[in-house]
Amino acid sequence: MNTEAEQPDTTASGTVGAKAGAKSRTGVPVWRTGKPDAFLAAAVGEARTAIEGITAASDIGAHLAAKSEGDRLVTHLFESKMAGYDGWQWYAVLTRNSRSKVVTVSELGLLPSEDSILSPEWVPWAERVRPEDARAAEEEEPRAAVASASEPDTSQADASGSDDEDAEDDEPAGEAD
Repeated sequence: MNTEAEQPDTTASGTVGAKAGAKSRTGVPVWRTGKPDAFLAAAVGEARTAIEGITAASDIGAHLAAKSEGDRLVTHLFESKMAGYDGWQWYAVLTRNSRSKVVTVSELGLLPSEDSILSPEWVPWAERVRPEDARAAEEEEPRAAVASASEPDTSQADASGSDDEDAEDDEPAGEAD
């Protein structure tokens, strides 16, 4: 591993700039990891109202976070209470012009969170089957055997009935009207 590449260049000025000193994550620009715009971060009500334009108010849960996406660009996340969408989050992306106090809604939607797209932890088969499950299966087998034994055998009647129909169709062609 090259340790020189990880060290910031301090030869030109002797000090490191504020952005160069910020720890950046791989693939995420440094400007996206900063604090959110204070005015947009406080606009939780506007974000909720915008989401209510695409879903019922009862489908929107608690406010979860306000994330900075850039200069004057903030994403608000809300818990989803929609049936079938456990772990999903409503989002509203808000922006504003420089020196403006007017909030603009850029995008709305529903996103899966890490919890909603992961399958449950795997459990071995021997641990998944409970004793009561095995007992229920054992009780079903005798019932099915008794039910099939008590039903009349209709396969003979079907076979003889189909022969009679075939006999009517086998008349000689010369005797037809």
